[in-house]
Amino acid sequence: MSAELELVERSKGGDLAAFEELVVMYQKQIYNLGYRMMGNEEDACDMAQEAFLKAFKSIRKFTGRSSFGTWVYRIAVNVCIDELRKRKRVKLYPVVHNDNPENGGGKLITDTGDLPEDRIERRETREQVQRAINRLAEEHRVIIILRDIQGKSYQEIADILNLNIGTVKSRISRARQSLKEELLRQEELKSEENVKVV
Repeated sequence: MSAELELVERSKGGDLAAFEELVVMYQKQIYNLGYRMMGNEEDACDMAQEAFLKAFKSIRKFTGRSSFGTWVYRIAVNVCIDELRKRKRVKLYPVVHNDNPENGGGKLITDTGDLPEDRIERRETREQVQRAINRLAEEHRVIIILRDIQGKSYQEIADILNLNIGTVKSRISRARQSLKEELLRQEELKSEENVKVV
């Protein structure tokens, strides 16, 4: 029996310390998913906390047909999508900070020797891409995040979203096309604003 499976079995028996170990194993990945889906740190923390709470309450229903990680990812995706749907009436498009939570939870401290203009341009590009991702439909947003940002395989995505691989591939294709169209739309708007200013 693997260490993870042993922790799951102990968690099913009510061992809170065992479940906390599972949380430690996956908290960064689930937080990063929440951050990319929601666009800000506070919501990412809330979504991760809610996902793990739901996982703990449902741990006895976990059958082991997938890994615990895949199962908790599926819960986190659903938590984020549910929250986004609740907010749909009020459209908020958070912008990513220049901090990158995927590099240790806060500040990115690297000196690449680039010119300040290059760093600013890269940051603006990242922010523009995140704004475009935030405007995608939920099913496109989650597939872009899982595949292109978090690097999940087609099979992992199929397991997380409970889809067949053919559907995953077609959704990735449509999601990338939607993202491309949104980025082009943003560029057009930016060009129009620059013309008005001049």
